[in-house]
Parts: sequence; C-alpha cells; structure tokens
Amino acid sequence: MQLSKYRLSFFSISGLVIIIGFIFIILGGLNPGIDFTGGSTLTLKIPNVDSSSEVRNSLSNTQYDNSIIQNFGNNTFFIRTVMIDDDQKKNILQNLDTITPDKDVEVLSFDLISPLIANETVVNAIWAVLAATIGIFIYIWWAFRNVPNPVRYSVVAIIALLHDTLIVVGIFALLGFFLDYEINTMFIIAFLTVLGYSVNDSIVVLDRLRSNIIDFGGMRLSQMVDLSISQTFGRSLNTSITLLVTLLAMYIFGGDTLKPFILVLMVGVISGTYSSIAIATQILVIWDERN
Repeated sequence: MQLSKYRLSFFSISGLVIIIGFIFIILGGLNPGIDFTGGSTLTLKIPNVDSSSEVRNSLSNTQYDNSIIQNFGNNTFFIRTVMIDDDQKKNILQNLDTITPDKDVEVLSFDLISPLIANETVVNAIWAVLAATIGIFIYIWWAFRNVPNPVRYSVVAIIALLHDTLIVVGIFALLGFFLDYEINTMFIIAFLTVLGYSVNDSIVVLDRLRSNIIDFGGMRLSQMVDLSISQTFGRSLNTSITLLVTLLAMYIFGGDTLKPFILVLMVGVISGTYSSIAIATQILVIWDERN
C-alpha cells in the first residue's frame, strides 16, 4: 500500500472541506442553542397525547416552533424553548390545549436556563482540551524518544487533532446553515468524544511506525509509513466500520434529540480515521524529505 505518493491529493481534499466549512461558519451556520443563549424549560403532562410530533405541530407557526421537544413517555413531554414569561407560558399551554380533548395540560415544572452556566461549561471544556493537548504532546514526545526527531510525532498528532476539529465544526456549520442544526451542550460532549477517538487512532498508526523505525532503520521514512499504514489499516477500518454501523442504527432508530449528537460522532469517526492515515503520517514524510 503506497499512500505516500497521494499525499497532495489527501491535503487537497482536507483543505477543500475545511475551506467550505469556514465559508459556512462566516455565513452564520453555527447556530447557538438555548443552552448558550438562555431559555426556558417546561415539563408537561398532556393526556391522550403520545407523540412529540403532535406537540411540535401545535407550536408550529409560532415563535416557539424551534423548540426542542422530548417524549418522556406516559404522556409526559419536556420542552426547551426561548426565554418566556408567565404570559408566554400561558400562550404555549393554550396552543397545546388544542391537541387534547379535555384541555387539561398539567405543568409539572417550569424553569429558566441561564446562559452563564453553559458559557462556563464551554470555558471548562476549552481548558480541558488545552490541558489534554499539552499532555498528549509531552507523552508522545517521551514515548518516541528512541527514534530520531521525536518532537515531530507530537506535532503531527496535534495537527491531526486540529484537522478533525476544523472538519467537525465546518460540517456542523454547513448542517446548521441548511438544516438549522444547533450548537448545544450535547454537541460539546460529542466533540470531546471525537477528539479522544482521533488521538487514539493517530497514536495507533504512529506507534506502529515507531516500532518499524526501530526494526528497519535502513528504510526510507516514506516506505516505513506505507508499511505501518498497511499493518494498521485493517484494524482502523474494522474499528471505524463497526462503530459507524452502531451509530447509524442509533441515528435511524433513536430519538430526534440524539441525532445531532450521533451525527457529530459519525463525522468525527470518519475524519479521525482519515487524518491518522492521510494527514499525520504524510506530514511526517514531507518533513523528513525536506530535511
């Protein structure tokens, strides 16, 4: 498997996807959800109503038509919507009365969401990612100390991580622009999961490369990269396909509220597998050949 000769094609594909993502980010494709802008939550019991689509239809053509609705079963529904006061809450209840014969919607809870809490979550997530990135950089540098230029392996692993970050955010900006997908705390959780998968897959390939460098020191780095990819390709592909099949099943049969979360994971799995093979190792080859 001689993938090194296609590295310019790999970089071109990644660059094109990242540029498209940046365009949609600039166009406002990243739509912050009420987790970040503030909002309200209602937990309601609506007799004789079993489907969240009925609740959603009753709120269509109103200022609450973008509300997130979850069906908790037993005629109980959880609604997240924009910031509302008591009069607006009564307006929502009046709309919901139209779908239940006895007009006896029961409010189980009514709460306000502060955007400060979500902002704090985002800040903590950023600090966690920075701390993890520094830790990954130092660990790989130490683990590869027995091969020439160990710092390069740390650098390319972080570049692969950045590549996957840009891909996931860009794709989600595109989906937000066309399908009104929102950025919320579930996106942050999925995003952090993707970063962990990306680093793991990159290290698997790089560690095999490290072993081959020690065992076959006389080979060109591009040859050892191709050999290492060949040895790990089956493992990476099987792991990714198995995970994607599981995620696809969850996307098809899961609830609507889980779909954005699962979609982030699916994009991240594909991007993480791609970057470990086509980005991280190929940057190493270019770095070596320039020297």
